Amino acid sequence: MHRRTFLKAATAVAAMTATQPAAQAAFATPMRVIDCHIHLFDPTRPGGVPWPEQSDTVLYHPALPGKYAHLARPHNVVGAIAVECSPWIADNWWLYDVIERNSLMLGYIGDLLPDAPDFQVALDTLHRSPLFLGIRYGNLWGRDLGAAIERPEFQHGLRLLADAGLVLETANPNGSLIAAVLRVSDRIPNLRIVVDHLPNAIVPTEANALAEYEKALRELAQRPNIFVKGSEIVRRIDGDVPLDLGAYRSGLDQIWDLFGEERILFGSDWPNSDSVATYAEVFRIARDYMRTRSQSAQKKYFWQNSMKVYRWRARTAEQRRLHQV
Repeated sequence: MHRRTFLKAATAVAAMTATQPAAQAAFATPMRVIDCHIHLFDPTRPGGVPWPEQSDTVLYHPALPGKYAHLARPHNVVGAIAVECSPWIADNWWLYDVIERNSLMLGYIGDLLPDAPDFQVALDTLHRSPLFLGIRYGNLWGRDLGAAIERPEFQHGLRLLADAGLVLETANPNGSLIAAVLRVSDRIPNLRIVVDHLPNAIVPTEANALAEYEKALRELAQRPNIFVKGSEIVRRIDGDVPLDLGAYRSGLDQIWDLFGEERILFGSDWPNSDSVATYAEVFRIARDYMRTRSQSAQKKYFWQNSMKVYRWRARTAEQRRLHQV
């Protein structure tokens, strides 16, 4: 190639590079990732599991850290947090045993009833381990957070949780759950709350109910102890599962505009996500959306915010390096 031709080509390449969004260039080096929402279970163990059901041919297989690591490591996942998917109190200890043996796992969100007579004993016992990060309560297992928060004993249990520096996670959002989260925050303002799966919330369609739902979200967005997981982004829409960002962008923009880069974090919802897409496809949609944001915002979403919410302790050299950034 002649020198003049070469210089023209180089200039053109440089010009194109300069016009690329800085957010896209930020992914030239793989972003380290903490996956804040996976489930672990083993249907083959004695006694079985309460979920998933045996009829579920997609999910009714062992979902354990080794299988997860095989799927997640190619996407630079260096740590994960498991969310209990069983209401059996003994399964808190089963989950701890599984996680304790695998250093990729940073900890877990357990399942305890804050108004149970033995809640404080169980909480104190589990909290002896730094792997125990909080509990989950929401629209699952026939529970009603809105009704529960009106009971003094439930409020007392959540105060114990807050005083221990632990997290409350909610599940399966709809209008009533978002209103309930607001009431929980009113009564225990120092409790850190994570709203799971907000991208897949069941949004009210009736005008007054929709207005109340949006008002409650706006109020939650003003409270620094409320966080949102970008989990269940990929979902079934009108019978199909779109695998392009365009189908989800506007909804994600709305959540981002409300809660901002400081309080949104990544969660894959594996293996529940296998019902709609592969781990790689779920991760790609989240990654593609974050490419529209600054490098600083990407770091917060993919790992920094998880440190702020869960206060997890590093177990590997890769995880320790995140603390040093």
